[in-house]
Amino acid sequence: MNIDIITLFPEIVQGFFENSIMRRAIESGKISYNMVDFRNFATDRHHTCDDSPYGGGPGMVLKPQPLCDALISIGAKEKRVIFASPSGKRLTQSLSEELSKEDNLVFICGHYEGIDQRVIDLYVDDEISIGDYVISSGEVSSLVIIDSVYRLVDGVISSESLEDESFSDGLLEYPQYTRPEVYENLSVPSVLLNGNHKEINKWRLRKRLEKTKSNRPDLLEDKSLDLEGQKTLQEIRNTAKRT
Repeated sequence: MNIDIITLFPEIVQGFFENSIMRRAIESGKISYNMVDFRNFATDRHHTCDDSPYGGGPGMVLKPQPLCDALISIGAKEKRVIFASPSGKRLTQSLSEELSKEDNLVFICGHYEGIDQRVIDLYVDDEISIGDYVISSGEVSSLVIIDSVYRLVDGVISSESLEDESFSDGLLEYPQYTRPEVYENLSVPSVLLNGNHKEINKWRLRKRLEKTKSNRPDLLEDKSLDLEGQKTLQEIRNTAKRT
């Protein structure tokens, strides 16, 4: 997968591609990236990329010309173009999985009051929101989407590591523990120490259901569980009623 990032602030983005799993993915050739500073496409002597909005109002809007010329320079019409925006559709695991199958993704990083709508009309395939809140940096929101997507590209992370992650099957992830066995008088659950993988899997399912019921009960509304899952969830509900 190749990722193009259209930004006014490449220094915000650069470190993400130089560290940890992303760095290894790039070194292995599974991911490549291209940073485009669209200020370089501004045509006036001051390299102006924003202007006041038509119709009045606070703040500044990113102009269409520098952004569109930057998009033209990378052949964006032949790629899937994403604009991170609080007014977009919400980012979900299933959407990240869909995007991970693309060969080329382009991210437009907005700033200020947003970008001229004509850029969206001409080039953007997906407006995506990372949540019901507003942040000032389109770079940060774009990196959230990128991070959720690239790790799902085949070979970047082992498929086994992805199986039981939160949202991978509609449930949240079970608690994780590592050494030492006791820390600050808190012990690792004994079931994880006995080597009985059948009991470990039952414990993990129960903990996933407990956490989902507590933190995201909405996920259970449309979740189809197997018989073991249904039985465990009913036990959790019965216990809650008794307490």
